[in-house]
Amino acid sequence: MNATPTLEMIDPATLSVDINVRKDAALTADFIASIKEHGVMEPVIAHRKDDGTVHVLMGQRRTRAAVEAGLTSIPVMIIDSPEEAERIVTQVVENIQRAGLTEADEADAYHQLSLIGVSASVIARKTGRTKSTVESAIKAKTSDTGAAALGKGHTIEEALILAEFEADEDATGELESVIRDEPDMLAHVAQQLRDRRESAAALTALTAELEAAGTTVVDAPGYGTDSDNLAVTSLNRADGERASDEDANAVYIQTRYDGTHYTIPVVAGWKELGFMPRHSYLSPSPATKGPMTEEQKAERKTLIENNKAMQSATTVRHGFVKTLLARKQAPKGWQYFTVHAITHHPETASSYDSKTAEEMLGAKTGESSGWGWNPLRDHVAKSTARPEFSLLALVCAGYEKTIAKDSWRSPGQTHRDYLNQLITWGYTPSEVEQIILDSGAPAEDDTAA
Repeated sequence: MNATPTLEMIDPATLSVDINVRKDAALTADFIASIKEHGVMEPVIAHRKDDGTVHVLMGQRRTRAAVEAGLTSIPVMIIDSPEEAERIVTQVVENIQRAGLTEADEADAYHQLSLIGVSASVIARKTGRTKSTVESAIKAKTSDTGAAALGKGHTIEEALILAEFEADEDATGELESVIRDEPDMLAHVAQQLRDRRESAAALTALTAELEAAGTTVVDAPGYGTDSDNLAVTSLNRADGERASDEDANAVYIQTRYDGTHYTIPVVAGWKELGFMPRHSYLSPSPATKGPMTEEQKAERKTLIENNKAMQSATTVRHGFVKTLLARKQAPKGWQYFTVHAITHHPETASSYDSKTAEEMLGAKTGESSGWGWNPLRDHVAKSTARPEFSLLALVCAGYEKTIAKDSWRSPGQTHRDYLNQLITWGYTPSEVEQIILDSGAPAEDDTAA
């Protein structure tokens, strides 16, 4: 009969450790410093041999780091034998197959198995779950925020997303609100938060890079003579010649709709430096171009926010289609969908983006920079399997090419047909995509010949 696993505090220097063949086995200074400051948070898994030696089965890296950090004791879970893992796997599988097992229970089981060295692939194979589901559960469980979310009854997907943003209280608060009030919008809101976070990080990095190079970064330049900072494109030199980038003594960082940034050359303190406004509306005389009204500002804000939301929705759509095409069988009605696309919206087949199609299909054809390179064509040439999935990827990529960041402003039947089909297959549209869907009843085809 197997003994019950016991938790002991043991000097890591006394433990027997095999050479770890994991790619991340090399101890880094940061990892050792973290162990020294916080200790070993997760117990290592070991078993006691007949000679009394305690041999580490899982957690070699943590054990070695603890020795390097000078720790005198770490938590060690002693199991009966290396075969104990197999027994626990069997027990967990039986529990998972019970009716009424919660996702929190399931995540906890996967986490326990991972602690004794059972890989996500093995867990997935023995439990019948997908590897991504197992990995998501383990990742959520190892986060304080994710574990707390599971304890509240959230799904593994919801807990994983909350764990992703656990360092951002505003983001987790917004996500909690979405989960409570509009759970179908979770994927879209999460992607918008990711894009926003990535953009902010890029802005911080660019600002630091510019300042390190000695470049002055200023707030947005104005448009009138009352502003101390004006873009060089708005100025002439004292001799009447147009100012150029060489005259700039500062920059303003402008953000595009997709969250990327670029700099605008600016002359700070242009009056004192002898520059003159280039345009008449910048002159001291009554301006011919006044400031935007509150209504114009609101319209501009809506334009920018919707364009950003459309960019985020595109990422979510691509991910949905990729998951759809990873299934064993093509979605119901795919035949009519492709025929309708080719006959009613022929540009979907003739002008599709092959890189997008390849990504949606999950194909790996290698990289090439040659002219006319078509990864989807290369994939089809190499494999005769699942041609219907290649066709679906081609058509969906063709539809995607017709959708721009501002398609919500001028939606067409092409966009509606595509989004409606995705909805039929289980996709939940974002608010900005819903604008396209609500834009008039479908009538005559408006596709280009």
